[in-house]
Amino acid sequence: MIYFTGDTHFADPRVLRIDRRPFPDLTSHDVTLIRNWNAIVGPQDDVWHLGDFMAFRGGDCDQLLSMLNGRKHLIIGNNDPQTTTEATGWASVQHYKEMTLGDQLLILCHYPFRTWNKMGKQSINLHGHSHGRLKPVPRQYDVGVDAQGLGPVSLDSLLSTKGGA
Repeated sequence: MIYFTGDTHFADPRVLRIDRRPFPDLTSHDVTLIRNWNAIVGPQDDVWHLGDFMAFRGGDCDQLLSMLNGRKHLIIGNNDPQTTTEATGWASVQHYKEMTLGDQLLILCHYPFRTWNKMGKQSINLHGHSHGRLKPVPRQYDVGVDAQGLGPVSLDSLLSTKGGA
């Protein structure tokens, strides 16, 4: 299976305040996100994390990655420090990715696009960054944890929901 997620912001106290995530403290936030991830993702699954993985002061990125199931791919976000992007636990790291899943072309980026490659031919833009605050646009989905029940999501699950963004 292939899953998508983003904006986990592990070890970043700002998410409790700015995004109003429902946790009394950062430890319970991080433990819950790890638990949710591992309940969905198996060891042989692929996870595309669409940016803003963890805070600079969050500790050892490879240690955190080792606690999460699956082969992990990073699409770099605006809050991903060098300690995250250079961690060895990533299967791949890039700013942008186009991939075909089944017969569906997916355009992956941390940022949502107004237009994207082959959007007139039914391609889909998956993104993070907006924390579930954007007005829905057809064939565009926010895969960040704020928009997706605090865990990774499959393409089939996204497509079964109405709308996008």
